[in-house]
Amino acid sequence: MSAPHQASPVAPSASPATFGINTPLLSRGTADRSEELREPERIQREWAQAKVLTLDHRGRAAVDATAGRLLTRQASELAEQPPVDGVLLGAVDGVDHWAVRGEVTDGGGLREWGALLPDADAGLLTTATALLTWHAAAGFCPLCGEPSTPTPAGWSRICPRGHHDFPRTDPAVIVLVHDGADEMVLARQPVWPAGRMSVLAGFVEAGESMEGTVVREVLEEVGLYVTDVAYLGSQPWPFPRSLMIGFEARAEPRAPLFPRDGEIEEARWYSRDEIRAVLAAEAAEPAGADSWLSTAISGKGAGPALILPGQVSIARRMVEGWAARR
Repeated sequence: MSAPHQASPVAPSASPATFGINTPLLSRGTADRSEELREPERIQREWAQAKVLTLDHRGRAAVDATAGRLLTRQASELAEQPPVDGVLLGAVDGVDHWAVRGEVTDGGGLREWGALLPDADAGLLTTATALLTWHAAAGFCPLCGEPSTPTPAGWSRICPRGHHDFPRTDPAVIVLVHDGADEMVLARQPVWPAGRMSVLAGFVEAGESMEGTVVREVLEEVGLYVTDVAYLGSQPWPFPRSLMIGFEARAEPRAPLFPRDGEIEEARWYSRDEIRAVLAAEAAEPAGADSWLSTAISGKGAGPALILPGQVSIARRMVEGWAARR
C-alpha cells in the first residue's frame, strides 16, 4: 500500500549522529592508490616484481581458504609486460598489485569472501571488481561512440578521437530509520526470501543532496517523514558501481508504515531487544563464507526467521551500531 504523497515541510539538513558504526568491511583497503604509481615508466620498471590477481567474469577470485587470503601470481610468470586489459590496483608493502580477467576454477567473490579477507586483500578485491566490471561495460566512448581502449594502469579509457572516459560511481544513500528510542524500521524487497530484512536505500538523483535523498526515499518506500538526518559512514559496493553512503534518521514512534508497491514487500518496526537477540544467536554460529545468516528471533513465536544483512554490507554495521547503543 502507498501513503498519499506530500512535500516535505522543511529542507533537510544534517544533524549529529546518535550512534557510531565500525568500519564497513569493504572500506578497509590499505593499498597505496597514489596517481604517481600509474606513470607508464614506473609501471614497466615495477612489473616484474608485481603480483597479479585473476577474476573470472562472475567476479570470483582464487582464495586460499585455509589461510583466508587471495591467491596471486607473479607478474613475470604471466607476461613480459602489463597486459592491455590489466588494471593496477595499487601497491601493498611496496609491491604493485594488478588484476586481470581469466579462468578461476575454485574461488569466490566479494559477497562470499569480503568479510573474511584481511584488510589489504578485501580492498584489492573490491577495487578489482569495480574496475574490471567498468571496463567490461565501457567499450565505447560516451561522447562519440567510437570503440575505446584502456590506458596504462587501467584507470581510464581513450577513443581514437582522444576522448577520455573514467570509471563512474553512483552515489546511493542507505538509511537506518529509528524512533529516537528503542525501535527501528527494517524492510524487505520483493525479490528477497521471506524473513530477509534490511534498512532502506536509494540512489541520489540529479540536483539532489544526500540528505534530500534520505528524506525522499524513506517517504517513497515506507511513507515515513524523517528528521535528524545524520551521516554514519560509507562503503564501496561494486555491483556494479555504487558508493553506499550511510545515514540514520528519526521518525515518529510506531508511525504507520506504507510499503511502496513493487519495491517493498513488507516493512515493520523492530525493538532493540529483538535485534540484539538475532545478533547474539548469529554470534554463536560457526563462522563461514555466507553472505547472509539466518537466525530466528525469540519471543514472537510467529512468522519466518529474521535474516539480518550480511557481514559484508554497510547495512550490517549500521544495525550493529544502533543495537549496541545504550
